[in-house]
Amino acid sequence: MSEYDPVDPPVALTVAGSDSGGGAGVQADLTAMRAHGVFGASVVTATTAQNTRGVEDVNPLPADHVASQYAAVADDFDVAAVKTGMLATAEVVETVTELVADFDAPLVVDPVMVAATGDRLLSPAAEDAYEDLVAAATLVTPNADEAAVLTGDPVETPADAEAAGRELVALGADAALVKGGHLSEGAVGEDVVVDTLVGAEGDSESGGPTVDRFETPRIDTDATHGSGCALSSAIAARLARGESVRGAVDVAVEEMTEAVRRGYDVGEGPGAVNPTVLGEE
Repeated sequence: MSEYDPVDPPVALTVAGSDSGGGAGVQADLTAMRAHGVFGASVVTATTAQNTRGVEDVNPLPADHVASQYAAVADDFDVAAVKTGMLATAEVVETVTELVADFDAPLVVDPVMVAATGDRLLSPAAEDAYEDLVAAATLVTPNADEAAVLTGDPVETPADAEAAGRELVALGADAALVKGGHLSEGAVGEDVVVDTLVGAEGDSESGGPTVDRFETPRIDTDATHGSGCALSSAIAARLARGESVRGAVDVAVEEMTEAVRRGYDVGEGPGAVNPTVLGEE
């Protein structure tokens, strides 16, 4: 009989929707987390019928069942970081906000509000409910469209992204990463993506939150499905391992270029990013 030789990784939790096409949501989250050496647990907030061509149906789960899933995980695991993704309804957003209120570890909020097509995914009530969850976040990671929804101001340039990040920190988030993939290419150069991190290391010499910009090559592809999920999950995983917000963001943003470049060419529509390359040395 062989000797039992287990590993004891940190545990990270994703609270998000399920993607039947496998490219985003909980499926991408767990892949990214395990690529970074953490054990991923999950709370499913909604099931979707989708593939590489689009979303055909969304079925939000009852908020009390979401709470039951969270309680089951929290009762058994020493959760070192939580990441939220698609929360689907105002009731679920409010429930998750209550659940994490006493969570004494990093919380990464990926406010999934706007589809790649630009379509709004949440009702106005659900969007409004995000304010308290953002205020509880260690890091909030909106794309430009989502940052515009959260702040009420257009986000089209890196300067706009910085302003939005400052406003999100003023709302209570410890830090905000405004992702630059949706910024106007003319504002940043067609070959460059600029992600803006505000507030990661406390106050700057000027007295306001610190600001860091990360420039990475833009990959010539539409196959970016799951990029936001994988990025926020990679950051949460690295925070679960004890890294700083800035350090976790720096590595995860750099890795995302390779995850897009080596994406999955599957299905008849644009493919998905490849979270398995995250965490590679």
